[in-house]
Amino acid sequence: MANSVVVEICVESVEHAVAAERGGADRIELCSDLASGGITPSAGLMQTARRHVAIPIHVLIRPRAGNFFYSDLEIESMKNDIETAKRIGMNGVVLGILDQDNRVDVEKAKMLACLAHPLHVTFHRAFDLAKDRLAALEDVILTGASSILTSGGQQRATDALSILARLAQAAKNRIEIMPCGGVNSANVGRIVRVTAAREIHTSVGMSSLRSSGDSKPALRRRGSSHHLDSFEKKVERLMHQLNGISQSVDGEPER
Repeated sequence: MANSVVVEICVESVEHAVAAERGGADRIELCSDLASGGITPSAGLMQTARRHVAIPIHVLIRPRAGNFFYSDLEIESMKNDIETAKRIGMNGVVLGILDQDNRVDVEKAKMLACLAHPLHVTFHRAFDLAKDRLAALEDVILTGASSILTSGGQQRATDALSILARLAQAAKNRIEIMPCGGVNSANVGRIVRVTAAREIHTSVGMSSLRSSGDSKPALRRRGSSHHLDSFEKKVERLMHQLNGISQSVDGEPER
């Protein structure tokens, strides 16, 4: 039985994108510097990934690490990165803009989403900084985004299952709620069943590999054939866990 859930694997290298595709991933989110939460990858990285990966690639549009309140020059940079992503053949963009009070900046996010058209637009985990997530949900819908990447305001999706289920119910099929944060083969089945998610996002542990005191050795390990094989197997195990999960896209989430 084919998975009814789209699995997006977050990577920061072409090697990992290729390994994720071999492992059965449905989609790639491509970024750089995962340890900081991710920033926009270079045009060269986008081009190389597009040449070597057949599945859809969504690219992160984030000019820097840190908060999500951007200057006019940073917005200009984001616009240029979106145009680059479209030209190279990316299938979607992942972005998020907040105001100084951590509310969704509907006007600027909508402008970027319109610029990205017809690419798929995901509003990323900036969403989790909003104090009122149900209000933020309505704001993101107004931007024209197709999905929201969220861990329900917690570090791990498993710590916010009731919040994620509530968001999915409030969305009423107007936008996809894509759980993320610590998603792996051991918990993905539960996350999908409780939240009725139709999209899942994970780096299968990639983002936690680099330690602040051992960054260079960690980077070398991550490029090794052993690490890539291990990464591919983690993706395979996660996909296997999803196989056979019976989920009605319009059904009520399990309690």
